[in-house]
Amino acid sequence: MFLSFFTELKQAGLPVSLREYLTLMEAMQADLASCRVDDFYYLSRACLVKDETNLDRFDQVFGHVFKGLESVAEGIEAEIPEEWLQKLAEKFLTEEEKAEIEALGGLEKLMETLKKRLAEQKARHQGGSKWIGTAGTSPFGAYGYNPEGIRIGQDESRHRRAVKVWDERRFKDLDGTRQIGTRNIKVALRRLRRFARTGAAEELDLDDTIRSTAHQGYLDLKMRPERHNAVKVLIFFDIGGSMDWHVKVCEELFSAARSEFKTMEHFYFHNCLYESVWRDNHRRQAERLATIDILRTYPADYRVIFVGDASMSPYEITHAGGSVEHWNEEPGATWLKRILGQFERAAWLNPVRREEWDYTWSTAAIRQLFGDRMYPLTLDGLEEAMRALAR
Repeated sequence: MFLSFFTELKQAGLPVSLREYLTLMEAMQADLASCRVDDFYYLSRACLVKDETNLDRFDQVFGHVFKGLESVAEGIEAEIPEEWLQKLAEKFLTEEEKAEIEALGGLEKLMETLKKRLAEQKARHQGGSKWIGTAGTSPFGAYGYNPEGIRIGQDESRHRRAVKVWDERRFKDLDGTRQIGTRNIKVALRRLRRFARTGAAEELDLDDTIRSTAHQGYLDLKMRPERHNAVKVLIFFDIGGSMDWHVKVCEELFSAARSEFKTMEHFYFHNCLYESVWRDNHRRQAERLATIDILRTYPADYRVIFVGDASMSPYEITHAGGSVEHWNEEPGATWLKRILGQFERAAWLNPVRREEWDYTWSTAAIRQLFGDRMYPLTLDGLEEAMRALAR
């Protein structure tokens, strides 16, 4: 079993050597792990893992070799929540059916048609293709499908095709105290470093203490400011909608960045950057910050990071009034260009896999605006982005 553990670690790409394996066997022979699996886990990890970035792969191999997979017991019964049953009424179309439904012809035409429907409709509708309703192919309503529609009364995005959302949307702040899973992200962020001694004297200066003590003839302690990463960072987080699927990795990134960068400011936006952003999602309607004030407040030596899946209606990037939530006087692309014009060192981190970027027009558009400085929100992608921002 131990030999298969060693070979599977090698097959998984971990740089473990025969010398390290023999060291583990010597430790086992000396009974350092007693008879507990947890003790053996920590012992083998200490002997075989030399780099924090390999901890996740080590855990996967360890779990496969020594713990196996837990199967679900037969006969488990559970009550199905009522909302699950309600969702059975949603209409999921085949790809052929979706291809047959044509868009109404642009944002302006869509809004004009919605006004007419609101004036004409007198009752609730289900499963139709014209009126505002549910589970149909109408461009107006919820739990249906249309290539360009206005979502009304639906709790979350499903097809990511809505060009407007007619609901008050509640977003949740990222949890900055989250520590689980942030270790490897911290390692990647450390590539963006430029140390300086700032603040009050908090650290013992050993060399100066020795020199001064020898000169004075008595112990003369000398202190100096502690070294900190002097890089200054602005981070903009896309929040809500399709980003709800990526909250965990964004929280891990947020928590890691707060501990790695002494000077860091964070802001929230939805889908694309517009004339305002916010810091608190619970008060995002009442307390907004003008994007132009951010440009006036922070100098060009800040590094700028945008975090989002870049999945949105094309109108949000290219048109005034294209935002799904409000009437924006200027297209999102205009505001992104202003940010990129002032902050030369900027990058976009995308939690969606790189192989899927070409499937979404908006992702390609954002990537082009950023001069191809879009990176996947993976450890390799983070390291690549930090190297680019450090130049």
